[in-house]
Parts: sequence; structure tokens; C-alpha cells
Amino acid sequence: MTALPLLEADSIEITTLVDNQIDALLGGDEEVRRKPWGPRVHNPFVDAPEVATTLHAEHGFSALVTLVQGGERRRLLFDAGVSPTGLIENMDRMGLDAKEIEALVLSHGHFDHTGGIAGLVERLGRPGMPMIVHPAAYTQRRSAPPGATPTPLPPPSRSALEGAGFDLIETADPSLIYEDGILITGEVPRATPFENGFPFFQRQTADGWEPEPHLMDDQALIANVKGKGLVVLTGCGHSGIVNIVERARALTGVDRVHAVLGGFHLNGAFFEPVLGPTVDAFREMAPNVIVPGHCTGYRAQMAIAEAFPEAYVQNAVGTTFVL
Repeated sequence: MTALPLLEADSIEITTLVDNQIDALLGGDEEVRRKPWGPRVHNPFVDAPEVATTLHAEHGFSALVTLVQGGERRRLLFDAGVSPTGLIENMDRMGLDAKEIEALVLSHGHFDHTGGIAGLVERLGRPGMPMIVHPAAYTQRRSAPPGATPTPLPPPSRSALEGAGFDLIETADPSLIYEDGILITGEVPRATPFENGFPFFQRQTADGWEPEPHLMDDQALIANVKGKGLVVLTGCGHSGIVNIVERARALTGVDRVHAVLGGFHLNGAFFEPVLGPTVDAFREMAPNVIVPGHCTGYRAQMAIAEAFPEAYVQNAVGTTFVL
């Protein structure tokens, strides 16, 4: 395929605003900057004038992406977490201004990536910003393992998003934004023999609930950093993290992978057979930075950390990766 004209960025900064864990004791450096503490407040039950606050962790994901290119800094929000207030409270405690966000990208339609839009809208009023979203993100879904009560996976409300003033850009195709400095993958082809989705996912149709192992609205964000290579950011990675990275390579014509960050969705017994092939694929990619978060799962995190001790970085809310 013909490569899309993704321009080289001077750098990209990715700040984790929402993720499943917070750890104030993690170390950092110039490329991995930790900021787990919020402002100091008075607490009458603590014997000190003031005591520090921390950030909130929750089962969801959101990242603030800052593209640095030609002396300009452009900011977008990639996903929004699960609770109405978690995203905006963490931004406040980190001293980040929501008014600097220029666009919003949804990785897919699950509620743990969209719930914080409520707090963002409450803060900004009518945002009037573009939102890139796959048309299938509004699908009603659930997880229905055999013998268990189905778990609803509700989507965002299209009418509410329109009513709030978002300019919805609904497309399954790749999107170049910020003067061709950032690429959104659009729909990701399922090519590997081992990334087969999740058999218990279902979608609601006019005929009732039907199997939907592949969430085709799952998409990722790509930048190409000068002298380093591709940076790939995922939400849940329902497309399969290897499929996503290979899609990034194919779309850009750039083979070198510098960093892969976000949710890899390898949690639970069903995905354990996928861990080995995924680690093998990462060996071929040879990224300098691997940051599995959110829904990656403990066993997958440990497998990746053991296989790539120099590249693996533990994620936590309040971490900024300067890539």
C-alpha cells in the first residue's frame, strides 16, 4: 500500500491521566517523568499544617498527547477514563488546563474510555472541538461468558456528544491531523493467527444479541519521532497489539518502532496462550520503550518485563513519557 505522509515530529509527550494504578514511589528520569502528587491541603486528622494529595486511579484509560513540531505544541485527549470526574480532577491536581485540549480521539466505544467526557464538558461548556470516532463506537455491547450474568459495555451517546457541541468526525479510515504530524489508524485489519479477539463479546442488533469477537472500531494513535521511529498509543488494543503495530508500519512505511504504550488487553486465562507469540513479535519489533497499562493484565506485564527489562516501563497515573 502507498504510505501516508506522516511527518516527523521533534518529539511527543504522552501523559497518563487515567489508568488502573497510581504509585507515588515509582522512579523516573528525563524521559519518564513521574508526578503522582497533587496540591497540599489541610486535614484535621493529620498532625501537620498540610498534607499532600495524590491522583486517582480507576479502571479506565486516558492520555494527554502533546505533539512538538516546528516549535509548536499541539494537544489532544486520547480517551477519557470511566468516571465523570476522574479525568478532570487528575488534570486539576497535575496543574493541566483542559482549555488547551484541541481535539479528542476515542480509541473505541467502551464506557471505561468515554465516561470522563462528562467532566470535560462540565468544565469547558460547549467544547466546540473535533472528536475522531469510528462509526461502530456507538454499538450497544456486552460481555457474556457462558454460565455468567452478562456485563453491559455501554457506548457513548451520539446525541449527547452532538448536543455538547463536539464536531464528530466519524470514519473507519485513517486520519492525519495536526498538519500531518499525528495519524489515527482507523480500522485495524486482523492479520496475525493468534490475535483472535474475545469470544464472549456480543453486540445488539435488530435480531437480538450476536457474537462480536472483534471490535472493529478499535483504533490507535501514531507519531513518527525524528531519529527514533514510530510511537504507538493504544486504548485497549482490542485489535491485537501486534496487529496495531503492523498497521502503523504499513500505513507509514516506517519499519522502526520506538515506543508502544497503552492497553494491550491480554488479561485473563483466555489470553494466556497469546502471551508467547506477542512477546516473540515484540522481539522482532525491538521497541526501545514498552509501556503496557490498563487492561494488559498482571501476567502479561510480568512476561513483557522479564523479556524486555531495558524497554519495559511500569505505567501509573501522573506519568509523562517524553519520546
